[in-house]
Amino acid sequence: MLALLHVYIGMQLLPGWDAGGRLAGAAVLVLSSVLIPAAFVSRFRDGGAWDLVAWAGFLDLGLFSSTLVFTIVRELVLLLPHTAGWVRPSALAVPAAALLVSLIGFVQARRTARVVDVQVQIAHLAPALHGFTIAQISDIHVGPTIKASTVQAIVERVNALQPDLIAVTGDVVDGTVERLRTHTAPLARLRARHGAWLVPGNHEYYSGVHAWLAEFSRLGLRCLLDEHVVLEHAGSRLVLAGITDPQGPAFDPAHRSDPHKAIEGAPAGVPRILLGHQPVSSTQAAQAGFDLHLAGHTHGGQFWPWNHVVPLQQPFVAGLHRVGRLQVYVSRGTGYWGPPKRFGAPSEITRIRLVAAA
Repeated sequence: MLALLHVYIGMQLLPGWDAGGRLAGAAVLVLSSVLIPAAFVSRFRDGGAWDLVAWAGFLDLGLFSSTLVFTIVRELVLLLPHTAGWVRPSALAVPAAALLVSLIGFVQARRTARVVDVQVQIAHLAPALHGFTIAQISDIHVGPTIKASTVQAIVERVNALQPDLIAVTGDVVDGTVERLRTHTAPLARLRARHGAWLVPGNHEYYSGVHAWLAEFSRLGLRCLLDEHVVLEHAGSRLVLAGITDPQGPAFDPAHRSDPHKAIEGAPAGVPRILLGHQPVSSTQAAQAGFDLHLAGHTHGGQFWPWNHVVPLQQPFVAGLHRVGRLQVYVSRGTGYWGPPKRFGAPSEITRIRLVAAA
């Protein structure tokens, strides 16, 4: 399928180029069709040369994705009347536009995630909890192109916020503990008054979830697996719960992602906050009686036009939403997956501030 898509791009664009351009373009397309699958293979190999393959292949994947989309858009435009003279210029414009978007997206992906401030109104919030802050990080995807230096920069920015609590909502890694433990090590320096809490995402399951849960615990991150804790803050209480990922049962039948089980036995009349990687869990979370669900997974689409594809699989793409009385905040993610590219969906470290509802 990947090869056929490259052939499609070549058939649509190369006839509009001169002979030298057609030859060079064909060579680039052949190389691209090899580099992209090689990048995915590199995720399961040790670093060194394989990291270079990952960089080349994932950069190429971002460029290929935009080239394919712009090629399809070009074909639709050329169906319009009076566009016969646009064939050659548009064949050159497509790769130029794809390259420009990819360069902008690379810069935006590689800079340290910005801080996004969000106020969440909670009904009957105790005065002592008014202003309680949660720093949420999600979807870092430590792997072939995201290493310890990036993680350290994220940790420093989170700690500078001096939050009351840190929530890590999954997809921290893309690879095994053996390959990545030196690059996740900075997470041990996360600091908050009530600690750092974590739930696994689907990529933790792909990467060996039990080994990673043990490693996260060793680093001082407290993992919540369909369970809750009651936190005491200035004489008031708050319930913090966490669920496993909806894909968990495919890897461990005991990890069945159950918000009802997570809140079982929790005290009534206090704020109930759920950490759950995928926004699709929000319906169950609302039924279970949570006030706030913090999620990630979507990356906000990461780059156009995939933000329009996310709703096919998830109820929300990014930002603050409601499901009945439940509020759901979906982070755009703190890193990126695959292509080092973000366009129209900037990465974020979210500072959530609880305030009393009017």
